[in-house]
Amino acid sequence: MPAVGRIKIRVPHSIARGQVIPVEVLVTHPMETGLRKGKDGKVIPAYFINNVDIYYGSDRITHCDWTIAVSANPFMTFYVKAEKAAPIKIVYKDNKGGVYEQAVQINPS
Repeated sequence: MPAVGRIKIRVPHSIARGQVIPVEVLVTHPMETGLRKGKDGKVIPAYFINNVDIYYGSDRITHCDWTIAVSANPFMTFYVKAEKAAPIKIVYKDNKGGVYEQAVQINPS
């Protein structure tokens, strides 16, 4: 299994200034609900992402509160109007104190 917290971000290769672009994000995380039992019959402890912040440059552009109802290795898509050259940064936090972040630079022409 890949390392928990690995984040992949995909943006278009060519971006025009002012263009609304899709940003696709995939994070490796088991997202356990705390309701499932393992092969040994014991409950698998809850382990899930509960906080997502997205930044464009120094501005936080959105915040998400997630719960146990999100699938393992969550994938999300959102859209950004590319008005400036700046990084898009994703920060995930989970219920066990893990913090995972990744950024990708966009340079609209």
